[in-house]
Amino acid sequence: MTLTWPVVAAVLLGALLHASWNALVKSSQDKDLDMATIHLIGSFLGIPLVALAGWPSAAVWPYIGASVLIHIAYYIALTGAYRHGELGLTYPLMRGVAPLLVALSATLTLGETLSPLAWVGVVCISCGVLVLGLHVEAFKAPKAVAFALANAVVIAIYTVVDGLGVRASGNALQYVATLFLLDGWPFALLMFATRGHALGRYARKRWPVATLGACASLGSYGIALWAMTRAPVATVAALRETSVLFAVLLGAWFLKEAFTVRRLAGTCVIAAGVMALRLG
Repeated sequence: MTLTWPVVAAVLLGALLHASWNALVKSSQDKDLDMATIHLIGSFLGIPLVALAGWPSAAVWPYIGASVLIHIAYYIALTGAYRHGELGLTYPLMRGVAPLLVALSATLTLGETLSPLAWVGVVCISCGVLVLGLHVEAFKAPKAVAFALANAVVIAIYTVVDGLGVRASGNALQYVATLFLLDGWPFALLMFATRGHALGRYARKRWPVATLGACASLGSYGIALWAMTRAPVATVAALRETSVLFAVLLGAWFLKEAFTVRRLAGTCVIAAGVMALRLG
């Protein structure tokens, strides 16, 4: 498996989609209900896709079941991070640590070994992402940092699980459609149990924007899973975190967050990492 330019281009598109729906959640008035609404709509979007692609084989279901459970922790940690910190701080922290964890575990779980240059690329992207997020304000938002770092571990776990699952399936559309069909319900039911009919009222008001977020989320992860069947999971995971570049730009433009010289430097380091991944 090698990282070709078409795969790079596809993953970068997926990164933009991923940053977009995260910016939508961050901009919402109620992050928990917004997350539940987006992924509940994503469940309904999965219905016609499952009808098209069919159900996975029995060997794939343990991966899907594990991923659904892990994603509940992901949604809880994500909304917690966004409640306590800005997008430009929390998103880079979550996404910067995960690729290193994936790369370190890929040899044992996936049997993958990266070349020295590919390792340089993974490290550059992770360091660049952290440069984008780490600043003095991080010490003023310890809860945001704690949620973000906890979510980095969760992201690494579900990345490896889904990498194994989509390869066992051999059909990225089938896997992601089934995952999204099931994935939105546990967190939505949790929100219904704790917030009652507020979820229904919020969803009726927010559904047009949430539908865009659900499409972006499904498209982003579908692209990533497809790429994992074509290239090493560790390199795809690292490349996908270029979404932080888009998140920082969206945060600066859409949420009026500052774009500093430090963030420009982080951008350059990430670009170097992308090139190293491709050449590695």
